[in-house]
Amino acid sequence: GLTEALFLKHKDIYVECERASMRQLYKAKMEELLAEGQQVPISVQVVTEFVSWNEEAISRCILFSHQPANLAANAKAVFTCLLHQVRQYTTEGLERAREGLREAASQRERFMLGRKVASGVASMVEGAATAGENSFRSFMLALQGCGSSVAIIQQYFVKSISRLLLPVDGAHAATCEEMTAAMSSAESSACKGLQQCIDIVIAEVERLLSAEQKVTDFKSPDDGLMADPRPTIACTRVVAYLSRVLESAFTALEGLNKQSFLAELGNRLHKILTNHWLKFAFNASGGLKLKRDITEYGDFLRNFNAPTIDEKFESLSIMANIFIVAPESLSSLIEGTPSIKKEAQRFVQLRDDYRSARLASKLSSVWA
Repeated sequence: GLTEALFLKHKDIYVECERASMRQLYKAKMEELLAEGQQVPISVQVVTEFVSWNEEAISRCILFSHQPANLAANAKAVFTCLLHQVRQYTTEGLERAREGLREAASQRERFMLGRKVASGVASMVEGAATAGENSFRSFMLALQGCGSSVAIIQQYFVKSISRLLLPVDGAHAATCEEMTAAMSSAESSACKGLQQCIDIVIAEVERLLSAEQKVTDFKSPDDGLMADPRPTIACTRVVAYLSRVLESAFTALEGLNKQSFLAELGNRLHKILTNHWLKFAFNASGGLKLKRDITEYGDFLRNFNAPTIDEKFESLSIMANIFIVAPESLSSLIEGTPSIKKEAQRFVQLRDDYRSARLASKLSSVWA
């Protein structure tokens, strides 16, 4: 036809013109976003615009490519250009969000000496903690945008591209592999960023525990078993922080990413809480208070849907009984609960009557 006659001599280089045009559009869009100072790391609206450019290019491919094999090759080339655009956009967006996490961690470190707050900078540390929360949320928002972008590309491929590739053996499978490869760099940034998010959370939990937990929380001068039923202030603040900061993670993450993130975070929380409690001495009322705190933490962590984490906190709750029971009941408690026996020796030494009640000799047969 007339179209074919007019463009015949350009057909061999036509697809490169399309690719060059889309690269120019991408460059112009990035410059526009930079000039606007866009705050959203990854915008679904922007990715949708990439797809609209691609749809227009594909419509021209259909017009200019009369042979199915030629159409498949051109469609693949044009779609691959979209993959490169989305890969670059999402990876750079995640990296910008990761930079926010790095800056927040660096800001926190500047105002901490070991695990103690440097004198006169408490308000700055609080500011660094807020920066950590904000960077956490920004990264989760970027991750959510990345996931939505991938879904848009996959839907577009199934709806508009897949059928064009079928006439050429292997073209469909090869393009699927290219989609996977294109997203691998974003996946790498996502995994690194999630680890940074965990580090941000753990650092803040450690700070709150160090700042808020008091010796008298677990060794009250008034050692009566009619203790205050509320959790300690440190526990309340930590759980409030976790509830607040993780809200964005519950929204942004899904599937295996969510499962592995929460499992890793849950294990890290269990470890730092256990090590934290090992720094204190406990009387009976302190044991009850510890048990109350463990219940509070455990109730929150059940939102993680991680049975192994739940089991660890259930074991800790049983372990807290070591501080509550009378000295003569310790042997039966420890021997009757195999799940705590391994750690019980460290914990029993934290009883305030460990020396006066000569528990080392009384329990020697338990550890034999």
